[in-house]
Order: sequence, then C-alpha cells, then structure tokens
Amino acid sequence: MATIKARPFDFTFAPENAALIVIDMQRDFIEPGGFGATLGNDVTRLQAIVPATARLIAGFRKAGLPVIHTRECHAPDLSDCPPAKRTRGNPSLRIGDPGTMGRILIAGEAGADIIQALYPLPGETVIDKPGKGAFYATPLGEMLKEKGVRQLVFAGVTTEVCVQTTMREANDRGYECLLATDATESYFPEFKKAAIDMMTAQGAIVGWAATVDQIVEAIDD
Repeated sequence: MATIKARPFDFTFAPENAALIVIDMQRDFIEPGGFGATLGNDVTRLQAIVPATARLIAGFRKAGLPVIHTRECHAPDLSDCPPAKRTRGNPSLRIGDPGTMGRILIAGEAGADIIQALYPLPGETVIDKPGKGAFYATPLGEMLKEKGVRQLVFAGVTTEVCVQTTMREANDRGYECLLATDATESYFPEFKKAAIDMMTAQGAIVGWAATVDQIVEAIDD
C-alpha cells in the first residue's frame, strides 16, 4: 500500500490490484490534420500531455502492472454506430467519412490507431469501443475481473467526454478510480477543469485526481 496526496483527500494505492487505462490517444484526435483538427480544435493541447502520459505508462510497465489502451472506432459498415452519434458534430465531416488518415474513426484505418509515441507493446490489451465509455459493448469488465483489478488509474482524452464517461462507468461497477491530471486533456481548458472538479467533488463522488509524478512515485515505493 502507498498513500498518494490526491484530490479531494489522500488515495490509498494498492499497485498489486491496479491497472492503467489510457483512453483514446488516437491519431485522429491528436495529430494535425486529423478529425479533431478538422473540427476546428487546437490539437496542440492534447499533444502537450504525451510526455507525461508516456511517463505514466512507463511506470506501470516497469512495475509489471496492466496497461490497457482504448480506441474509439466503429465497424466499417457502421453497424455499431447509431445515427444519434453519427449525425452529431460537423455535418460536412462525420464518422465513416473519408478523412486525411482514412475513414474517420473506422477500425483499421490509420487515423483510428494510437499515436506512435504511446503505442501499445505486444501483449498489452487494446479495447476498441463504439461508445464514449470503455465498458459499453466491450469485454473490458470481464478482463478486469480476470486480472483481479480493483483500482483503475486513468489517462487520455478527452477529459470531459470519454475519460469521464469511463470513470463514471467504473465507479458504478465498484472500482476505485484515480485520474492522472497532467496525462489527460480537453480541447477546452474550462471543460477539463469542470470535469475534474465534478468527479472529485463531494468526497470523491466519482474518483480522485493526482499528478503523474505522484502516481509513479507510489508505484515505485
């Protein structure tokens, strides 16, 4: 056991029961010319968290702890993408449409893959998810049970959408959740702040928040 000075109060960390979930660090969200950029977003905000996220992943790998990566993507025939999702956003550029890195958010296309700097190692779990949350329509829950995981550390993008959704799903399933504040980001800084404030409010109603250095130090103890 290790104690992390977290928000809103100290988090008792049990590395032997922990796993890291890195949410949607995909080319289409992070790289110039990708889906996120074409929607008018400043992708440099997301690029800025790559070094901290890499340190967090390296800390888990060094300790031999599970690292799980997710990708938001859909079947080529869009059978797992309901119209209520596909028709949102920019009407001239939607999920499944041709983009600069292949069809947007389609499994197997270049843009849907994880950026090279954070690419999964052979044997690491990669979850392709059709929803915002990583538990919806995926085997994630069963995988975590098999590994005996009870605590989840979260990184990735975006804080207020896929990261927060997955943390809330995890909280409902009884996991203790810890968000790495400098390894998550939003295109909108006020959204990131609000999401972290909401999740840590009322005595960690969804989970805790701490920095990458604080988490890695606890793993090394």
